[in-house]
Amino acid sequence: MSGMDEQTRTRYLKAMGITRWTLRVDDPGTVEPEETPMPARASAVSVPAPERMAQSPEHTVSMVKSPEILPDSVVPPDVLQDMPPEAGRVTSPQGGDSWEILLEDIGACRRCDLCKTRNRIVPGTGDRHADWLFIGEGPGRQENLQGEPFVGRAGKLLDAMMAAMRIKRGDNVYIANIVKCRASDGADKDRQPTEEEAATCMPYLERQIALIRPAIIVALGKTAAVALLNTDREVSLASLRNREHVYRLGDMRIPLVVTYHPSYLLRTPGGKKQAWQDLCSAMEIYGREKGAPSGISRAAS
Repeated sequence: MSGMDEQTRTRYLKAMGITRWTLRVDDPGTVEPEETPMPARASAVSVPAPERMAQSPEHTVSMVKSPEILPDSVVPPDVLQDMPPEAGRVTSPQGGDSWEILLEDIGACRRCDLCKTRNRIVPGTGDRHADWLFIGEGPGRQENLQGEPFVGRAGKLLDAMMAAMRIKRGDNVYIANIVKCRASDGADKDRQPTEEEAATCMPYLERQIALIRPAIIVALGKTAAVALLNTDREVSLASLRNREHVYRLGDMRIPLVVTYHPSYLLRTPGGKKQAWQDLCSAMEIYGREKGAPSGISRAAS
């Protein structure tokens, strides 16, 4: 349009719905429109005209209406309904979090595809002020139906393990998982949560830990251990056992012990002796934290 006179150019721009703005030479900081301003809801893009700037002291800027772009403050109601809650918005009771808010957020969560196949969310169960926090990888078929973690055969074995420690579900004990929805494959069989699924759900667990403030954490299985310790998935469970770890969250420094998942022990009964050694270590650490001996022998089976 370089050969077009200014009057014709202005008429064409006006017909296209484009408002011409002219920068006054006597006051470079002031810009005023030559035509009626665009409606308030229109989104504007400022594009300089290099050829005009080079030829004339009167620099023109075209304001182009972009109907595809909505202002940041305008979000359709149906989109708002589908937007998931922010999992990590609060990570401590001092920040205003509560169990009611947390459970509501978990129930409304759509942050990953696990929500599409769940029957019920499985946030956890037990004493919300417990010293002992046991964390597994995720709910299975029965947990998905009942909404409570560790209710099948693995749950019965976990109850037996805790009984040998002289503790029990719901009494100074809280049981949770890394993910709050069941992970299943195409054949509807239980599977391990992916790294992405675990990372997506982790803020909810962090909020649970912040609310509970446990004295010790027992990670049940590799998936839970890797997520809690934020380590590489290629690491072996054996390399994480027989050591005292520290889980850090805000101002908290919580001792953490890694052991086998009860499901693994059902498949590999020979691992129960090693698991008991891990639990004895956890009891010794807990006794040290509380200033009292565990009173339980490592020779127990």
